[in-house]
Amino acid sequence: MKVIMAQKILQANQDIAEQNRKRLSQILTVNLIGSPGAGKTALLERTIASLKREFTVGVIEGDIYTTLDAERIAGQGVEVVQINTEGACHLDASMLSSALEGLDLSNLELIFIENVGNLVCPAEFDLGEDYKVALLSVTEGSDKPAKYPLVFREARAIVVTKADLLPHTNFDLKAVEEEIKAANPAVKIFVTSAQTGEGLEAWCSWLKDAMQRKRGLFAIG
Repeated sequence: MKVIMAQKILQANQDIAEQNRKRLSQILTVNLIGSPGAGKTALLERTIASLKREFTVGVIEGDIYTTLDAERIAGQGVEVVQINTEGACHLDASMLSSALEGLDLSNLELIFIENVGNLVCPAEFDLGEDYKVALLSVTEGSDKPAKYPLVFREARAIVVTKADLLPHTNFDLKAVEEEIKAANPAVKIFVTSAQTGEGLEAWCSWLKDAMQRKRGLFAIG
C-alpha cells in the first residue's frame, strides 16, 4: 500500500511538471541540487553576475524556513521568488507552479531553481526543468556519489565547488570524476571556486550553449 501511495504522489507530481514544462518552453530552466553548505548560493551569485548582461535571469529560492539566500540573490538585481517548504526536504512541481506566478515569465530567458539543501529527495522529483545540476563541495568528502547515486545519474552537469580548498582536504577529485563518469558517461563535470573564479568561465559557457540549444528547439517547434 505504501508503494502504491508513493507512485500516486510521483505521478501527480509528474502531471504538474509537464504543465510547468509547457509554461517554461521558451525559458531555460536549471534546477540546482546540493547539500547544505555545498555553495549553491555562492555559485549562483557568480553565475548571475556573469550572465545577466546577456540574458534576463530569474531565480526561485527553495529553503525550509529562511529568506537569507533569496536576499543575497536579490542583490544581483534579478527577479527572485522565495519558496519556504516549512519542513519539506525538497521542492515539488506544485511548489514551482505557484512560484512561477511571482515571476514575469514573458520577460525571462533563464531561470535558476535553488532547491532545498539535500542530495536525496530533490533528485526524485521532476519540476519541469530542462536540467538538473548537482553540486558537490570538496569539503563534503569523496563518498557522496556512492552514497547518493541517483542525483549524480540524473544530473546533466556536476559542479564541484570550493576547489580552492582542495589542498586542505582529502577529497580525491580524480576518483570522484571516474566514479561519476562510470555511472553517467555523458555528464559534464566542472571544477569551480566561487572565491577564485576557477572553472566559472567553462560553467557559464556550458549554460550559454544550453541556451542556444533551447532557442534552437523552440525555433524548430
